[in-house]
Amino acid sequence: MTRILPDILVRLLGAICAVTLISSFAARAQDVTLTSRDGSIELTGYLLTFDGEFYRVDTEFGILTVDSSGVSCEGPGCPSLGPFVAELTISGAHNMGAVLFPALVEGFALRNGYALKREEIQGVGTLYTLLEGGSGHEVARFTIKLTTSSEGFADLLSQQADMVLSMRQATTRERTLARDAGLGDLRMARQSRVAALDALVPIVAPGNPVRRISISQLAAIYAGKITNWSQLGGEDAPITPYMMDVEEGFGPVFMQDVIAAQGVTLSDRVVIHPTSRTLADAIARDPYGIAMTTYTQRGSGEVVELSGRCGFSVHASRASIKSEDYPLTMPMFLYLPERRLPQIGREFLSYLRTDSAQFVTRRAGFVDQALTRQPLRAQGDRMANAITAGGEEVALDELQRMIRTLTGSERLSISFRFEGGSTLLDAPSRSNVALLAEALESGHFDGKRLSFIGFSDGQGAAEQNRKLSERRARAVRDQVLAQLEAFDLTRVEMQIDAFGEAMPMACDDSAWGRSVNRRVEIWVD
Repeated sequence: MTRILPDILVRLLGAICAVTLISSFAARAQDVTLTSRDGSIELTGYLLTFDGEFYRVDTEFGILTVDSSGVSCEGPGCPSLGPFVAELTISGAHNMGAVLFPALVEGFALRNGYALKREEIQGVGTLYTLLEGGSGHEVARFTIKLTTSSEGFADLLSQQADMVLSMRQATTRERTLARDAGLGDLRMARQSRVAALDALVPIVAPGNPVRRISISQLAAIYAGKITNWSQLGGEDAPITPYMMDVEEGFGPVFMQDVIAAQGVTLSDRVVIHPTSRTLADAIARDPYGIAMTTYTQRGSGEVVELSGRCGFSVHASRASIKSEDYPLTMPMFLYLPERRLPQIGREFLSYLRTDSAQFVTRRAGFVDQALTRQPLRAQGDRMANAITAGGEEVALDELQRMIRTLTGSERLSISFRFEGGSTLLDAPSRSNVALLAEALESGHFDGKRLSFIGFSDGQGAAEQNRKLSERRARAVRDQVLAQLEAFDLTRVEMQIDAFGEAMPMACDDSAWGRSVNRRVEIWVD
């Protein structure tokens, strides 16, 4: 920490200075002059980027993007007249950069017929050179820097990265700095997307009888307040908690969503391991240990279910992670600046949405975002929760109406969730809007009926919750429609329905349980 944090701060300070100094520097440098073919228009300024098609120049009129086919370029900053080679730098979370994105770059090259050369750069990461299959000419160079989420944002702000890999959302400070630097609003869907999914899971050794704990109990273990398995219904034996560095990888997510959310502090009894592999090995050797790790790197450890005082539990599985029903799901974010990437960069981004890329993601061991369906008969636990929660607030006839509505339909694997008490989508759900819109435009649901069905937590009056969940379902439908371009609405029937608190996923006695319950599901028939 004493070595890394100053590096990040230095680059963040550099980005802040760049916001205030870049315009004056550009006006002084004036190292390119772009002249229209007829000589009637002339622009002078500082060349920021050239992507093989467009110049991006900081001029006295502001930052302008100019089509290179309509101008000539003079000055020391003009690009070489030789074949254009796109340079793309991807920086950020080690978990994503070490396995997932190398696999995606390789899949992209294979799909598009490029030859590929891979080179490991000591202390940096991986350099991929993409070559035309026939001529062998270089087309692009992709550099994947293995850093951290924080360093990835620092690289973006200091103009040293074109894409950020992050295991968390951009902070308010990072968003403000990006906006002030002319990089756009990182909250916007076009500048942030979910590349894949993983989840935080507690694991124990095979043979440990404890298979279910609550979030509050989990936090208490890592805070040193629960120290013996007998306090959880297990053997009379001391608990040894393990995890990775809290400042790297999934550590910040655990500290925010479990430790800070429960109002406790991390105990010095926690044993820190450098990698997920050594965590899994530690649990394999220690019958009384518990470790926080990721679902995709759990090894032979047994995953412990998360539950609440009401008795509802949520098990981590690919299905529950993909639908984000599991409360400690970790979206793996890709952030982009608001500027035009080279054509091959735009093609790479388009590739990430394809079924081919989703297949690569699965093969790399992560949870993909390919749209799948689950029939009503596979919803046993959820239906049991609905029956258990029925009573004065949710009458039998409303449960029967829900079953009649859903019978014959299949639940889509993506869900939409909200900030408490509002119709504002959270960051993963904003990415899901784009996913569903693209599937609609591609004809994936032609001739089908999509039902946007809202559910709520159990706080407040049942009828009020039903109306709120209906407004949320309508808000999701409207945001999906707003994403569609020239889409013939007769191709797909879309309808709205809502059942409020009728089918809870988790207990309402905690913030995480309520957030899981506030959702809009998509059902297809």
